[in-house]
Amino acid sequence: MRKVATAATFTALTGAALMGVTAGQPAVAAPSVNMEAVIKAAMWDPYKADQAITPGSGPSVKVVEEALAAKNLLDKKQVDGHFGTSTVKAYEKYQKSLGHSGLAATGLPGKGSLTELGKGRYTVTAPISVGSKTSLDGKTVNKRTADMIAAAEKKAGVKFTITQGSYNAGGVGASGGTHDGGGAVDISVNNISNKTAAVKALREVGFAAWHRTPSQGDWAEHIHGIAISDTDMSPQAQAQAGDYFKGLNGLASHAKDDGPQVKKVTFEEFKRG
Repeated sequence: MRKVATAATFTALTGAALMGVTAGQPAVAAPSVNMEAVIKAAMWDPYKADQAITPGSGPSVKVVEEALAAKNLLDKKQVDGHFGTSTVKAYEKYQKSLGHSGLAATGLPGKGSLTELGKGRYTVTAPISVGSKTSLDGKTVNKRTADMIAAAEKKAGVKFTITQGSYNAGGVGASGGTHDGGGAVDISVNNISNKTAAVKALREVGFAAWHRTPSQGDWAEHIHGIAISDTDMSPQAQAQAGDYFKGLNGLASHAKDDGPQVKKVTFEEFKRG
């Protein structure tokens, strides 16, 4: 007697086929992409003199590169786990294909575009969110930056006064565009007796930070900070973060970093201890 497949059996078989497995075989889990690792690599890799992979980021970056290659945005030969300039340009093209522009299309992945790219290919873990815009001392920053400032103040034992915040497109010319996006702050030194300790505290919670003096440029003395892994930051701020990772001063001179040396971390890494 011939057996007739029931609707339930057909549905189960079809579902298995769509998942790329046959009945009786275990489903293959989709790979995951650690967003923290990808963003840290995107901050660091483009500014390296070699193709070295940022520790802990290679597998996730490679999955993202494979997704870009599948869309013919990146040559398959460049799928190597290094988020260098080729990957940045490919990701920028992908962001523009989604209709993004400006700060949303700089080649630095955001949670939305990273998730969209992964549909049917990977899942996103350890997402980074900069949060909504808020105000510190009357200056605009995002919530992540505000939380980082609070953490640094606690470590330094001093209240910081913000003199320039973020999202200041077309703002102070001497800033060179670093404050156009998120994650950038300037801090007054008027009430800070130990400037080195203040810079160290900022670095220890995840800022690329330096003590700036009038001898370095057309500005008053202050402390400048860039919140590493802020997904809203401008390309100019990204370049400063890259300089910081390379041990440089973040200025046009690209001179040796003159600040206190600490373990370079992101805010998320700091919070985990």
